[in-house]
Amino acid sequence: MTLANPTGLTQAQQRQFEEDGYFFPVHVLDEKSAQHYLDRYLEFHRQHRDRIEKMPVKERYMVLSELHFVLRWAHELVTHPALLDAVESVLGPDFLVWNTSWFTKMPGDKTYVSWHQDGMYWKMSPPKIVTAWLALAPSTPANGCLRVVAGTHTRPALPHRDTYATDNALSRGQDIAVEVDESKVVNICLQPGEASLHHVWTVHGSKANTSDIPRIGLAIRYVAAEVKQESPTPPLAMLVRGQNKYSHFETLPPPTEDTLPADGGRHTEIVTRIRASIMPKK
Repeated sequence: MTLANPTGLTQAQQRQFEEDGYFFPVHVLDEKSAQHYLDRYLEFHRQHRDRIEKMPVKERYMVLSELHFVLRWAHELVTHPALLDAVESVLGPDFLVWNTSWFTKMPGDKTYVSWHQDGMYWKMSPPKIVTAWLALAPSTPANGCLRVVAGTHTRPALPHRDTYATDNALSRGQDIAVEVDESKVVNICLQPGEASLHHVWTVHGSKANTSDIPRIGLAIRYVAAEVKQESPTPPLAMLVRGQNKYSHFETLPPPTEDTLPADGGRHTEIVTRIRASIMPKK
């Protein structure tokens, strides 16, 4: 199923999202634009390679998340009109971007993401929250594409356990403590410039990259303006469409720079604050 119009999801596509908890593909970038942003990301990765490679897998988010707050080219991605139109179809006219994470699996990368529900950890309500996963390289079963379990967003929250598995990209190796119905599993296969949407309570994960093709994508978490988060510090976000009538988040202005200092600077402070609101250390 493909996006039928450039201004958002059709009513049928919105119903699919409501019933299944996901929708794809949303066509966001043409081939040239996707390559442009891939080049920007790879250049950033090269500039900060030493910091990234010295970190354990679970700590690389310190460099590879929340770039939309501090880099103009990353902000351009999360505010692309085609993406915002699709998100508006799901969340309504007033929403913010709260969190972003780059997910990079190079050929042979053993990193995986176990089955989990984001709603278990983000402490947000009401659940008017959607993740857009934007591909800048092909995303396939062989290179570890996003996988979702259809319909799980409509059921009670599932029990989770912390595994702390070495190659699990999640901070505690969070994994649902029940069997997954494989007949309900959907591989979210995307071409560069395409995105998927999934609900905050949809069970999802991904396997390792067993191919010779990199999988590179950006997960963007959008929240409706009325959403509240239980957080030890005022949560941060950025208004990207409509109005923020509720002021449940401290909103930051768009970035004006395209580079970061070697030590991360203000970016590190933002990441630390947002991670504390997601899942504070025990």
